Amino acid sequence: MMADNSSDTNELIEAASKGNREKWGTLLARHRDRLRRMVALRMDRRLQGRIDPSDVIQEASLEASHRFSEYLQNPTMPFFLWLRFLTGQKLLELHRTHLKAQVRDAGREVSLYHGSLPETTSAALAAHLVGHLTRPSEAAIRAEMKIRLQEALNSMGALDREVLSLRHFEHLTNAETAQELGIQEAAASKRYIRALKRLKEILVSMPGGLGEM
Repeated sequence: MMADNSSDTNELIEAASKGNREKWGTLLARHRDRLRRMVALRMDRRLQGRIDPSDVIQEASLEASHRFSEYLQNPTMPFFLWLRFLTGQKLLELHRTHLKAQVRDAGREVSLYHGSLPETTSAALAAHLVGHLTRPSEAAIRAEMKIRLQEALNSMGALDREVLSLRHFEHLTNAETAQELGIQEAAASKRYIRALKRLKEILVSMPGGLGEM
């Protein structure tokens, strides 16, 4: 599985395995932005503003440092997906700690996919999408769009929603998405194209024809 990493990632891993702390820091830093996108998308909305995504990533980085030898002995996935998994587990721990006594008001909100990481909801996905399409001052438009997008996302298959989340919002590659979901790359690609087409149709049908993504 080390071959699934890029050549420069493998070079950094090799240097870090020999105790080069600078290379280890470089290895972690190159994935920070992608991890931040994942945490921002999957953090429960009730914790937003209370927990900084950087703190989640920092805790995961410390965990990765402690468990790096385990990865070297059995690298069953690309380094980024391993780091993403550890970050997701830290986020799950925070959810359990802070939200164990709270109950979510589901409403129109549904989970995108039941995987090993915190679930992304249609509400979170819609909120992120609306944030890219409207200005903060357009509160009424944002609220209406969010509801319509959420309902549309709810009508899509759970796996298609998760593929859309991984590819379009977390910016995972098709190969990474396929491995994360345990499906063939061809199937992941077809699902992404289908989901993206459906989402664009929804956006075009909205007032103002907001079809550019």
